[in-house]
Amino acid sequence: MEILYFLVSLLASAIGGICGVGGGVIIKPVLDATGTMSVSGISFLSGCTVLSMSIISVLRNSKNRGMIDVKTSTPLAVGSVFGGLVGKSVFDMLKTLLQNENHLGAVQASLLLVITVGTLLYSVFSAKIHTHHVNSMVGCVLIGLGLGTVSSFLGIGGGPINLTVLFFFFSMDIKKAAANSLYIIMFSQLSSFLQTLLSGTVPQISLLILALMVVAGVAGGMIGGRLNQKLSEKTVDHLFISFMAVIIAINIFNIIKFTV
Repeated sequence: MEILYFLVSLLASAIGGICGVGGGVIIKPVLDATGTMSVSGISFLSGCTVLSMSIISVLRNSKNRGMIDVKTSTPLAVGSVFGGLVGKSVFDMLKTLLQNENHLGAVQASLLLVITVGTLLYSVFSAKIHTHHVNSMVGCVLIGLGLGTVSSFLGIGGGPINLTVLFFFFSMDIKKAAANSLYIIMFSQLSSFLQTLLSGTVPQISLLILALMVVAGVAGGMIGGRLNQKLSEKTVDHLFISFMAVIIAINIFNIIKFTV
């Protein structure tokens, strides 16, 4: 099982580093599908892996001036920090109310399915959609709040919804959106992680698996960052669309698995 968790985290983090989706959008549904650990345990491990990967990716991207739009992404990140706290609180509340982790997993898989389908449709028809450029700091913080809430609740880091928002509201191309998405993910996941520690709600997990997944996140982030610089925008875009289609299929499987 340890090897499976390591390989899934490595591959997901590498793809996440290329596309800017954080890797959690692969790790969470794929590991949920294996049924080898609780929903809350996988959410926590996924968040830790995404955090480690995003830190490495941001450090690499910071060397390329202009990739991270600090003026825009910093207020987005600030909003995502508060959103991360809200999302973690909603997760804990639903866990208590539902009293069944399979039902919680079904809610997460359903929401992620809706987000992924919407992102895929946006990517396919993006050439026909008019984009904007939000300059208001308050607007950026509020958008970041929404991103952080959703990503923290799902335990995916931000994933496809971050890219769609950066495309639509800030007119970024795929590579720049990927770099800025990881910058935002780093802050939202850090806030969610710290809240979990401080509230004493860390689920029962294997420390060996946690260590392996964090190492895989770091290695995957380095691999994905290098590939992102070498690949063309068109190739990254095609990879992103293919990646979304696979995630849709996995989430449909998980919804059936958790509800039947």
